Amino acid sequence: MKLKMLLLVILVVLVSMYGIYQNPDTVTDTKVTLKGQWITETNGQVMLDPQTSGLKHWRGKLLSISDGSAHQSQSSQLHVIDPKSAVLDEQVMSMTMSENVTSSCFAQYLAYKPDFEALAVDPNDDNVVIIVTEDARSIEGLSAECAKRYQNSGSTDFPSLLVRLYIHDNKSVEMTHVRPLQFAAEFEVGNFPNDGIEGLAFGQDNQLYLALEKDIHTQPRIFSVQITKDFWNTDEFAKVLDPELRLPQFTAGNHPLNGMDYLAIDDHPGYLIAAARNDNQLWFIDLSKQNPTKIITLDFMAETNDNSCEPWELMDNSSLEGLGVIGSTIWVVNDPWKRNYLKNINCPSNQANYEKMAPLLFSLPVAEEWINH
Repeated sequence: MKLKMLLLVILVVLVSMYGIYQNPDTVTDTKVTLKGQWITETNGQVMLDPQTSGLKHWRGKLLSISDGSAHQSQSSQLHVIDPKSAVLDEQVMSMTMSENVTSSCFAQYLAYKPDFEALAVDPNDDNVVIIVTEDARSIEGLSAECAKRYQNSGSTDFPSLLVRLYIHDNKSVEMTHVRPLQFAAEFEVGNFPNDGIEGLAFGQDNQLYLALEKDIHTQPRIFSVQITKDFWNTDEFAKVLDPELRLPQFTAGNHPLNGMDYLAIDDHPGYLIAAARNDNQLWFIDLSKQNPTKIITLDFMAETNDNSCEPWELMDNSSLEGLGVIGSTIWVVNDPWKRNYLKNINCPSNQANYEKMAPLLFSLPVAEEWINH
């Protein structure tokens, strides 16, 4: 009896330390070490504080977006990265607003440093990119008329927005349409402006999946919305659904999902691969719901380019944010967390890079055992 009590105490301590309850919907697997390349401009300088918050495959390259806390020079534009070299395209792809968006209730927010947190490329037209907003606490809010119209978001006072972008001639980017998202009350999402949607991914049949950092019970969630042909013909609420995927459940701590993409599998609905930022993990989520989520733990190494240091140094804090799949390779990018990023400084050659809040690009192949249980 005493032994059982001792084992129970040990279990409670471990749960409180790590915050994860290993229920039948969770399988913990191996640890993988990733070596990253600094993302650079064509002049060789590292990217200045882009707060990279999304990553997707686009025409053989990677498409990224910055959030609202990025340096002003990086805001409201798309960034194109060569995955082989981690070098940015020279072309600046700044966003403009269509007349339709300018006349919407959300024009004021979208006009100045909106908090874009993820993107997904339309599987039917790669000129079309869908992005999502998160935190709008810094603006005055909606007009009285608009606030009344959109007051029942089921989440934050200023609703999260899906924004449709159209890329013209590989250069200019136009916000053509915008729709706010509505969560059912029973989803218990809660009013957390800075803990909203951080991941987007298209699955089969134009199903757009949305990764939420946390709900009222501090659990990460995944929702979905069908992007039909007439989806953008209205600016009314887009009602999200709960696909009831088999996700890990936690008893303590914050375990947000901050990036996500879709992995296609023959004769199978496929997998969502999600980045759990706080835990340095990738989650492989089976859309058939037949298998539990498999968790892969990551370590991140930064290149030093300094003969006085080791060629690679372990990062103290990576803050993984964007995730994109090209074929059977997963590409991930970090969003430098300003409060913690300077803790990475070790090798003198990297000090300036960390001080500029420069991100790194990492990759890893999908192992067969991660999608077979």
